[in-house]
Amino acid sequence: MSTPPLDPRAVALLACPVCAAPFAVEPQDAGLRCAEGHAVDRARQGHVTLLPPGRRPATGDSAAMVADRVAFLSAGHYDPVTSALAGAVTAPGEPATLLDLGGGTGHHLARLLDGLPGAVGVVLDASRYAARRAARAHPRAIAVVADTWARLPVRDGSVDRVLVVFAPRNGPEIARVLRPEGRLVVVTPGPDHLAEIVGPLGLLRVDPGKAGRLSATLEPHLVREAAAGHRRTLLLDHAAVATLVGMGPHARHLDADRLGASLARLPADVQVTISVDVTTYRRVR
Repeated sequence: MSTPPLDPRAVALLACPVCAAPFAVEPQDAGLRCAEGHAVDRARQGHVTLLPPGRRPATGDSAAMVADRVAFLSAGHYDPVTSALAGAVTAPGEPATLLDLGGGTGHHLARLLDGLPGAVGVVLDASRYAARRAARAHPRAIAVVADTWARLPVRDGSVDRVLVVFAPRNGPEIARVLRPEGRLVVVTPGPDHLAEIVGPLGLLRVDPGKAGRLSATLEPHLVREAAAGHRRTLLLDHAAVATLVGMGPHARHLDADRLGASLARLPADVQVTISVDVTTYRRVR
């Protein structure tokens, strides 16, 4: 798939990491240049890197983790999660601008943009491997390598919706980039997410208090508006389970041989619960 040209409307959401000035597209889509003259090249894979001066890119997801994510999401296993996200995103009205923080390959953002023909988006992730995939996810989206814990390379008050799916969230920065009537939509794992395979495969367990602690970090800047749980049971073969494990944080802690041995002890078809909470926040007025 060829790299789509940069959509000027998506580029208009970005801010220079040096001076915070807005960007414009360079001729032949070669990169971006801000109003103060700072230039950023566009990688041949299609993404741009917008890090503050002196900050090195974070490690982010590896190439293998990104490949597993592409395979698992492309198979449609998380389509109900995407549908739940889309319902929350459009509940207050159809947005025109979206920012997917920690958006990985841009899968969820691309599906949302398919249903919002007038909207544009930015997918921001620390992984250059994910950004390479995201650059081809949708013609109305731009992929950016950036640090979600630093100042986001996004203009003040420019975004209708910020999406965070299984990724970190930076409350002050999210509030800064949201428009006054904008919304943050967060997808987090429920307490029984992947419950059937956590023990047998030695996966990381969800801390029952984590969701509350993370929500509290947003509250000085954002107010919770709505929340809903979504649950579905999948029947996966061993290859699909291995891909599911490989695309997430569990992959950093599990040896491949150990995972293979643990999988061999499970039935040929494994029941796996997909359980998520979708929570919507608005800016503090």
